[in-house]
Amino acid sequence: MVLAVLLIGLLLFRGLGALGVRRFASWPAAGAHALAVMLLMTASAHFVPDGVTVMPNHADLVAMVPPFVPFPSAMVYATGVLELLGALGLVVTRTRRPAGLALAALFLLLLPANVYAAVSDVPFSGEPASPLWQRIPEQALYITVALAAALSAPARHGNAPALHPVDAARPAP
Repeated sequence: MVLAVLLIGLLLFRGLGALGVRRFASWPAAGAHALAVMLLMTASAHFVPDGVTVMPNHADLVAMVPPFVPFPSAMVYATGVLELLGALGLVVTRTRRPAGLALAALFLLLLPANVYAAVSDVPFSGEPASPLWQRIPEQALYITVALAAALSAPARHGNAPALHPVDAARPAP
């Protein structure tokens, strides 16, 4: 489901770019927005009460935390906040670069939880654990999209205003 949200979002945003919406005129910009939508969805699960069963909830995510990580419940809340901040950072052109880099690092740090959940067969939202062969490529895709968004964002120097990539390519009047 999460992967579908990312891929459908990417195609929809890029489609809008092809129709003339300059904000989505490049694949990395469309990817940044699609990743932001995905993160809004995944971050919401960090705050869903344990009794909710129609979607992943806080307890599902706490169960994924490896035993060596202290304060698993607090870590789940913290990563939810970081995902929300990362999503916001991706849609603001001026903060896309640091947000993408920070999210790539966060996704790397979350990889042990995904490995632990797969290897320990931790069920997720009442479903069997997804296999490791699926989790690692998905995580690699999320890292790739975050890095593509970050590295394609315009670099800021001093007090220079951030430009959208399309604006940066246009000649000055």
